[in-house]
Amino acid sequence: MDIYFLYFLAAVAGAYLAAGFVKGVIGMGLPAVVLGLLGLMVTPAQAAAILIVPSLATNVWQGLSGSALRELLRRLWPMFLGMCTGTFIGVLTLPHGNGEWATRWLGLVLAAYAALGLAKVHFSVPERAQGWVGFLSGTASGVIAVATGMFAIPTVFYINALGFERDRLVQALGLSFSVATAALGVALYGLGELNVTVAWPALVALGAALAGMPLGQRLRGRIAPETFRLWFFIALLLLGLRLALRGLI
Repeated sequence: MDIYFLYFLAAVAGAYLAAGFVKGVIGMGLPAVVLGLLGLMVTPAQAAAILIVPSLATNVWQGLSGSALRELLRRLWPMFLGMCTGTFIGVLTLPHGNGEWATRWLGLVLAAYAALGLAKVHFSVPERAQGWVGFLSGTASGVIAVATGMFAIPTVFYINALGFERDRLVQALGLSFSVATAALGVALYGLGELNVTVAWPALVALGAALAGMPLGQRLRGRIAPETFRLWFFIALLLLGLRLALRGLI
């Protein structure tokens, strides 16, 4: 291994340690933090390829760490189906698309949503509409994930509108991102972005993310629900602004 590659692995470890901590606290943010920190060193497609293994591992861990698995699967399966459908559509229609401007617009939407949350403006989805709204939300998330490497929008909006309490919210995000990550991995493989060159960075990323995540989970367990809600939306706002300003600063 040359010295540059060792420096790169160190940067990957640092980025994923920080991202794992953030994810442990708020249940999301791994892709945004990683793409933001590594964006100056590798292309978005390369960063997304490295992201697949640690993201899938941490999301599965998060999704299975809770007591509401059966309830969440029953309520969220239409969205999961939509994610797979949207990813397939994205692969067919956006194989060579440049996601830079799409990522910036998504960042603005995420920041605006977080601002509404901080202002305590709340959206809700009636139970009778959750099937079709969930499917459409998942489909949009799948298309957006192929274009940008991000699958938080509109997944986070929809899940938060279901009114889950803190731990169910975090578990629901983990399950949703597990499905989205797996679908995105299949898409990247089909586009030729997953290969042996990302093996070492992916293994380093996995170890660092798994080390950072329990530290964040420990902190989350000590935070009151209202404080958690406040920092949840502050984190969304910062992530949104980071995406919106990507490439500009």
